[in-house]
Amino acid sequence: MLNVFVVISAIILTQCFTQVSSTSTISIPITTQDIIAGDVFFEIIEPQDLEYTYRLRPAKDFGVAFSQKLEGVPLVLADPPSACGKIRNARDLRGSIALMDRGECSFLAKTAQAEAAGAVGAIITEYNSNSPEFEHYIEMIHDKSNRDTQIPAGFLLGKNGIIIRSTLQKLNRVHALINIPVNLTFTPPSKINHPPWLGW
Repeated sequence: MLNVFVVISAIILTQCFTQVSSTSTISIPITTQDIIAGDVFFEIIEPQDLEYTYRLRPAKDFGVAFSQKLEGVPLVLADPPSACGKIRNARDLRGSIALMDRGECSFLAKTAQAEAAGAVGAIITEYNSNSPEFEHYIEMIHDKSNRDTQIPAGFLLGKNGIIIRSTLQKLNRVHALINIPVNLTFTPPSKINHPPWLGW
C-alpha cells in the first residue's frame, strides 16, 4: 500500500511541475556582469560628439591586461592607420593609446609598433565596412612569433572605430580624451551610456 501511495504522489507532483513549466515563465534579470564577460570598457570624455562608453575585446594571448586606470589619456589616430610600418606620428603617441586599423599585418605586430612609438595601449578596429567581421568582435591572438608586448591591446567594434575616426577628422583633431578601463560592475545595463548608432 505504501508503494502505491509513493507512486501516485510522484505522478501528481510530476503533473503539477509540468503544468507550472508549461504556463509560467521564470524571469532572470540580465546583469552587467553577464554583458561584460571579460571585456573592457572605456569612455570618451572629449570631444562632446563622442562622449559615450565603448566596449573592447582584450587581446587573447599577448600583451598585458588593462589593469592600470588611465584618466584623460589621449586616444590618438595612428599614422599610417594600419601601423604595420614605422609610425610617423610617434611624438603624438607617446604616453597615449593608439587607434589603429585592422589588416596588412598581425594584431601583435601593430601593438608592437605602437609600443615602440611610446604608446601605453593599443586599440585596433575593423575599418572595412564590407568586411564580414565589421559588426563583430574579433579574438586577437598571438602571431606565433618569438616576440610579445608589454602594453594592453583590445579590439573595438568596426562601426565605433569608423565613427570615432571620422568624427575626429571632421573636427580636425588627431585625438580624443578617454578614461580606461571603466568599472561598470554595479551599473545596470540600461544605464550604460552606449553609442546611439549601435541601436541599444
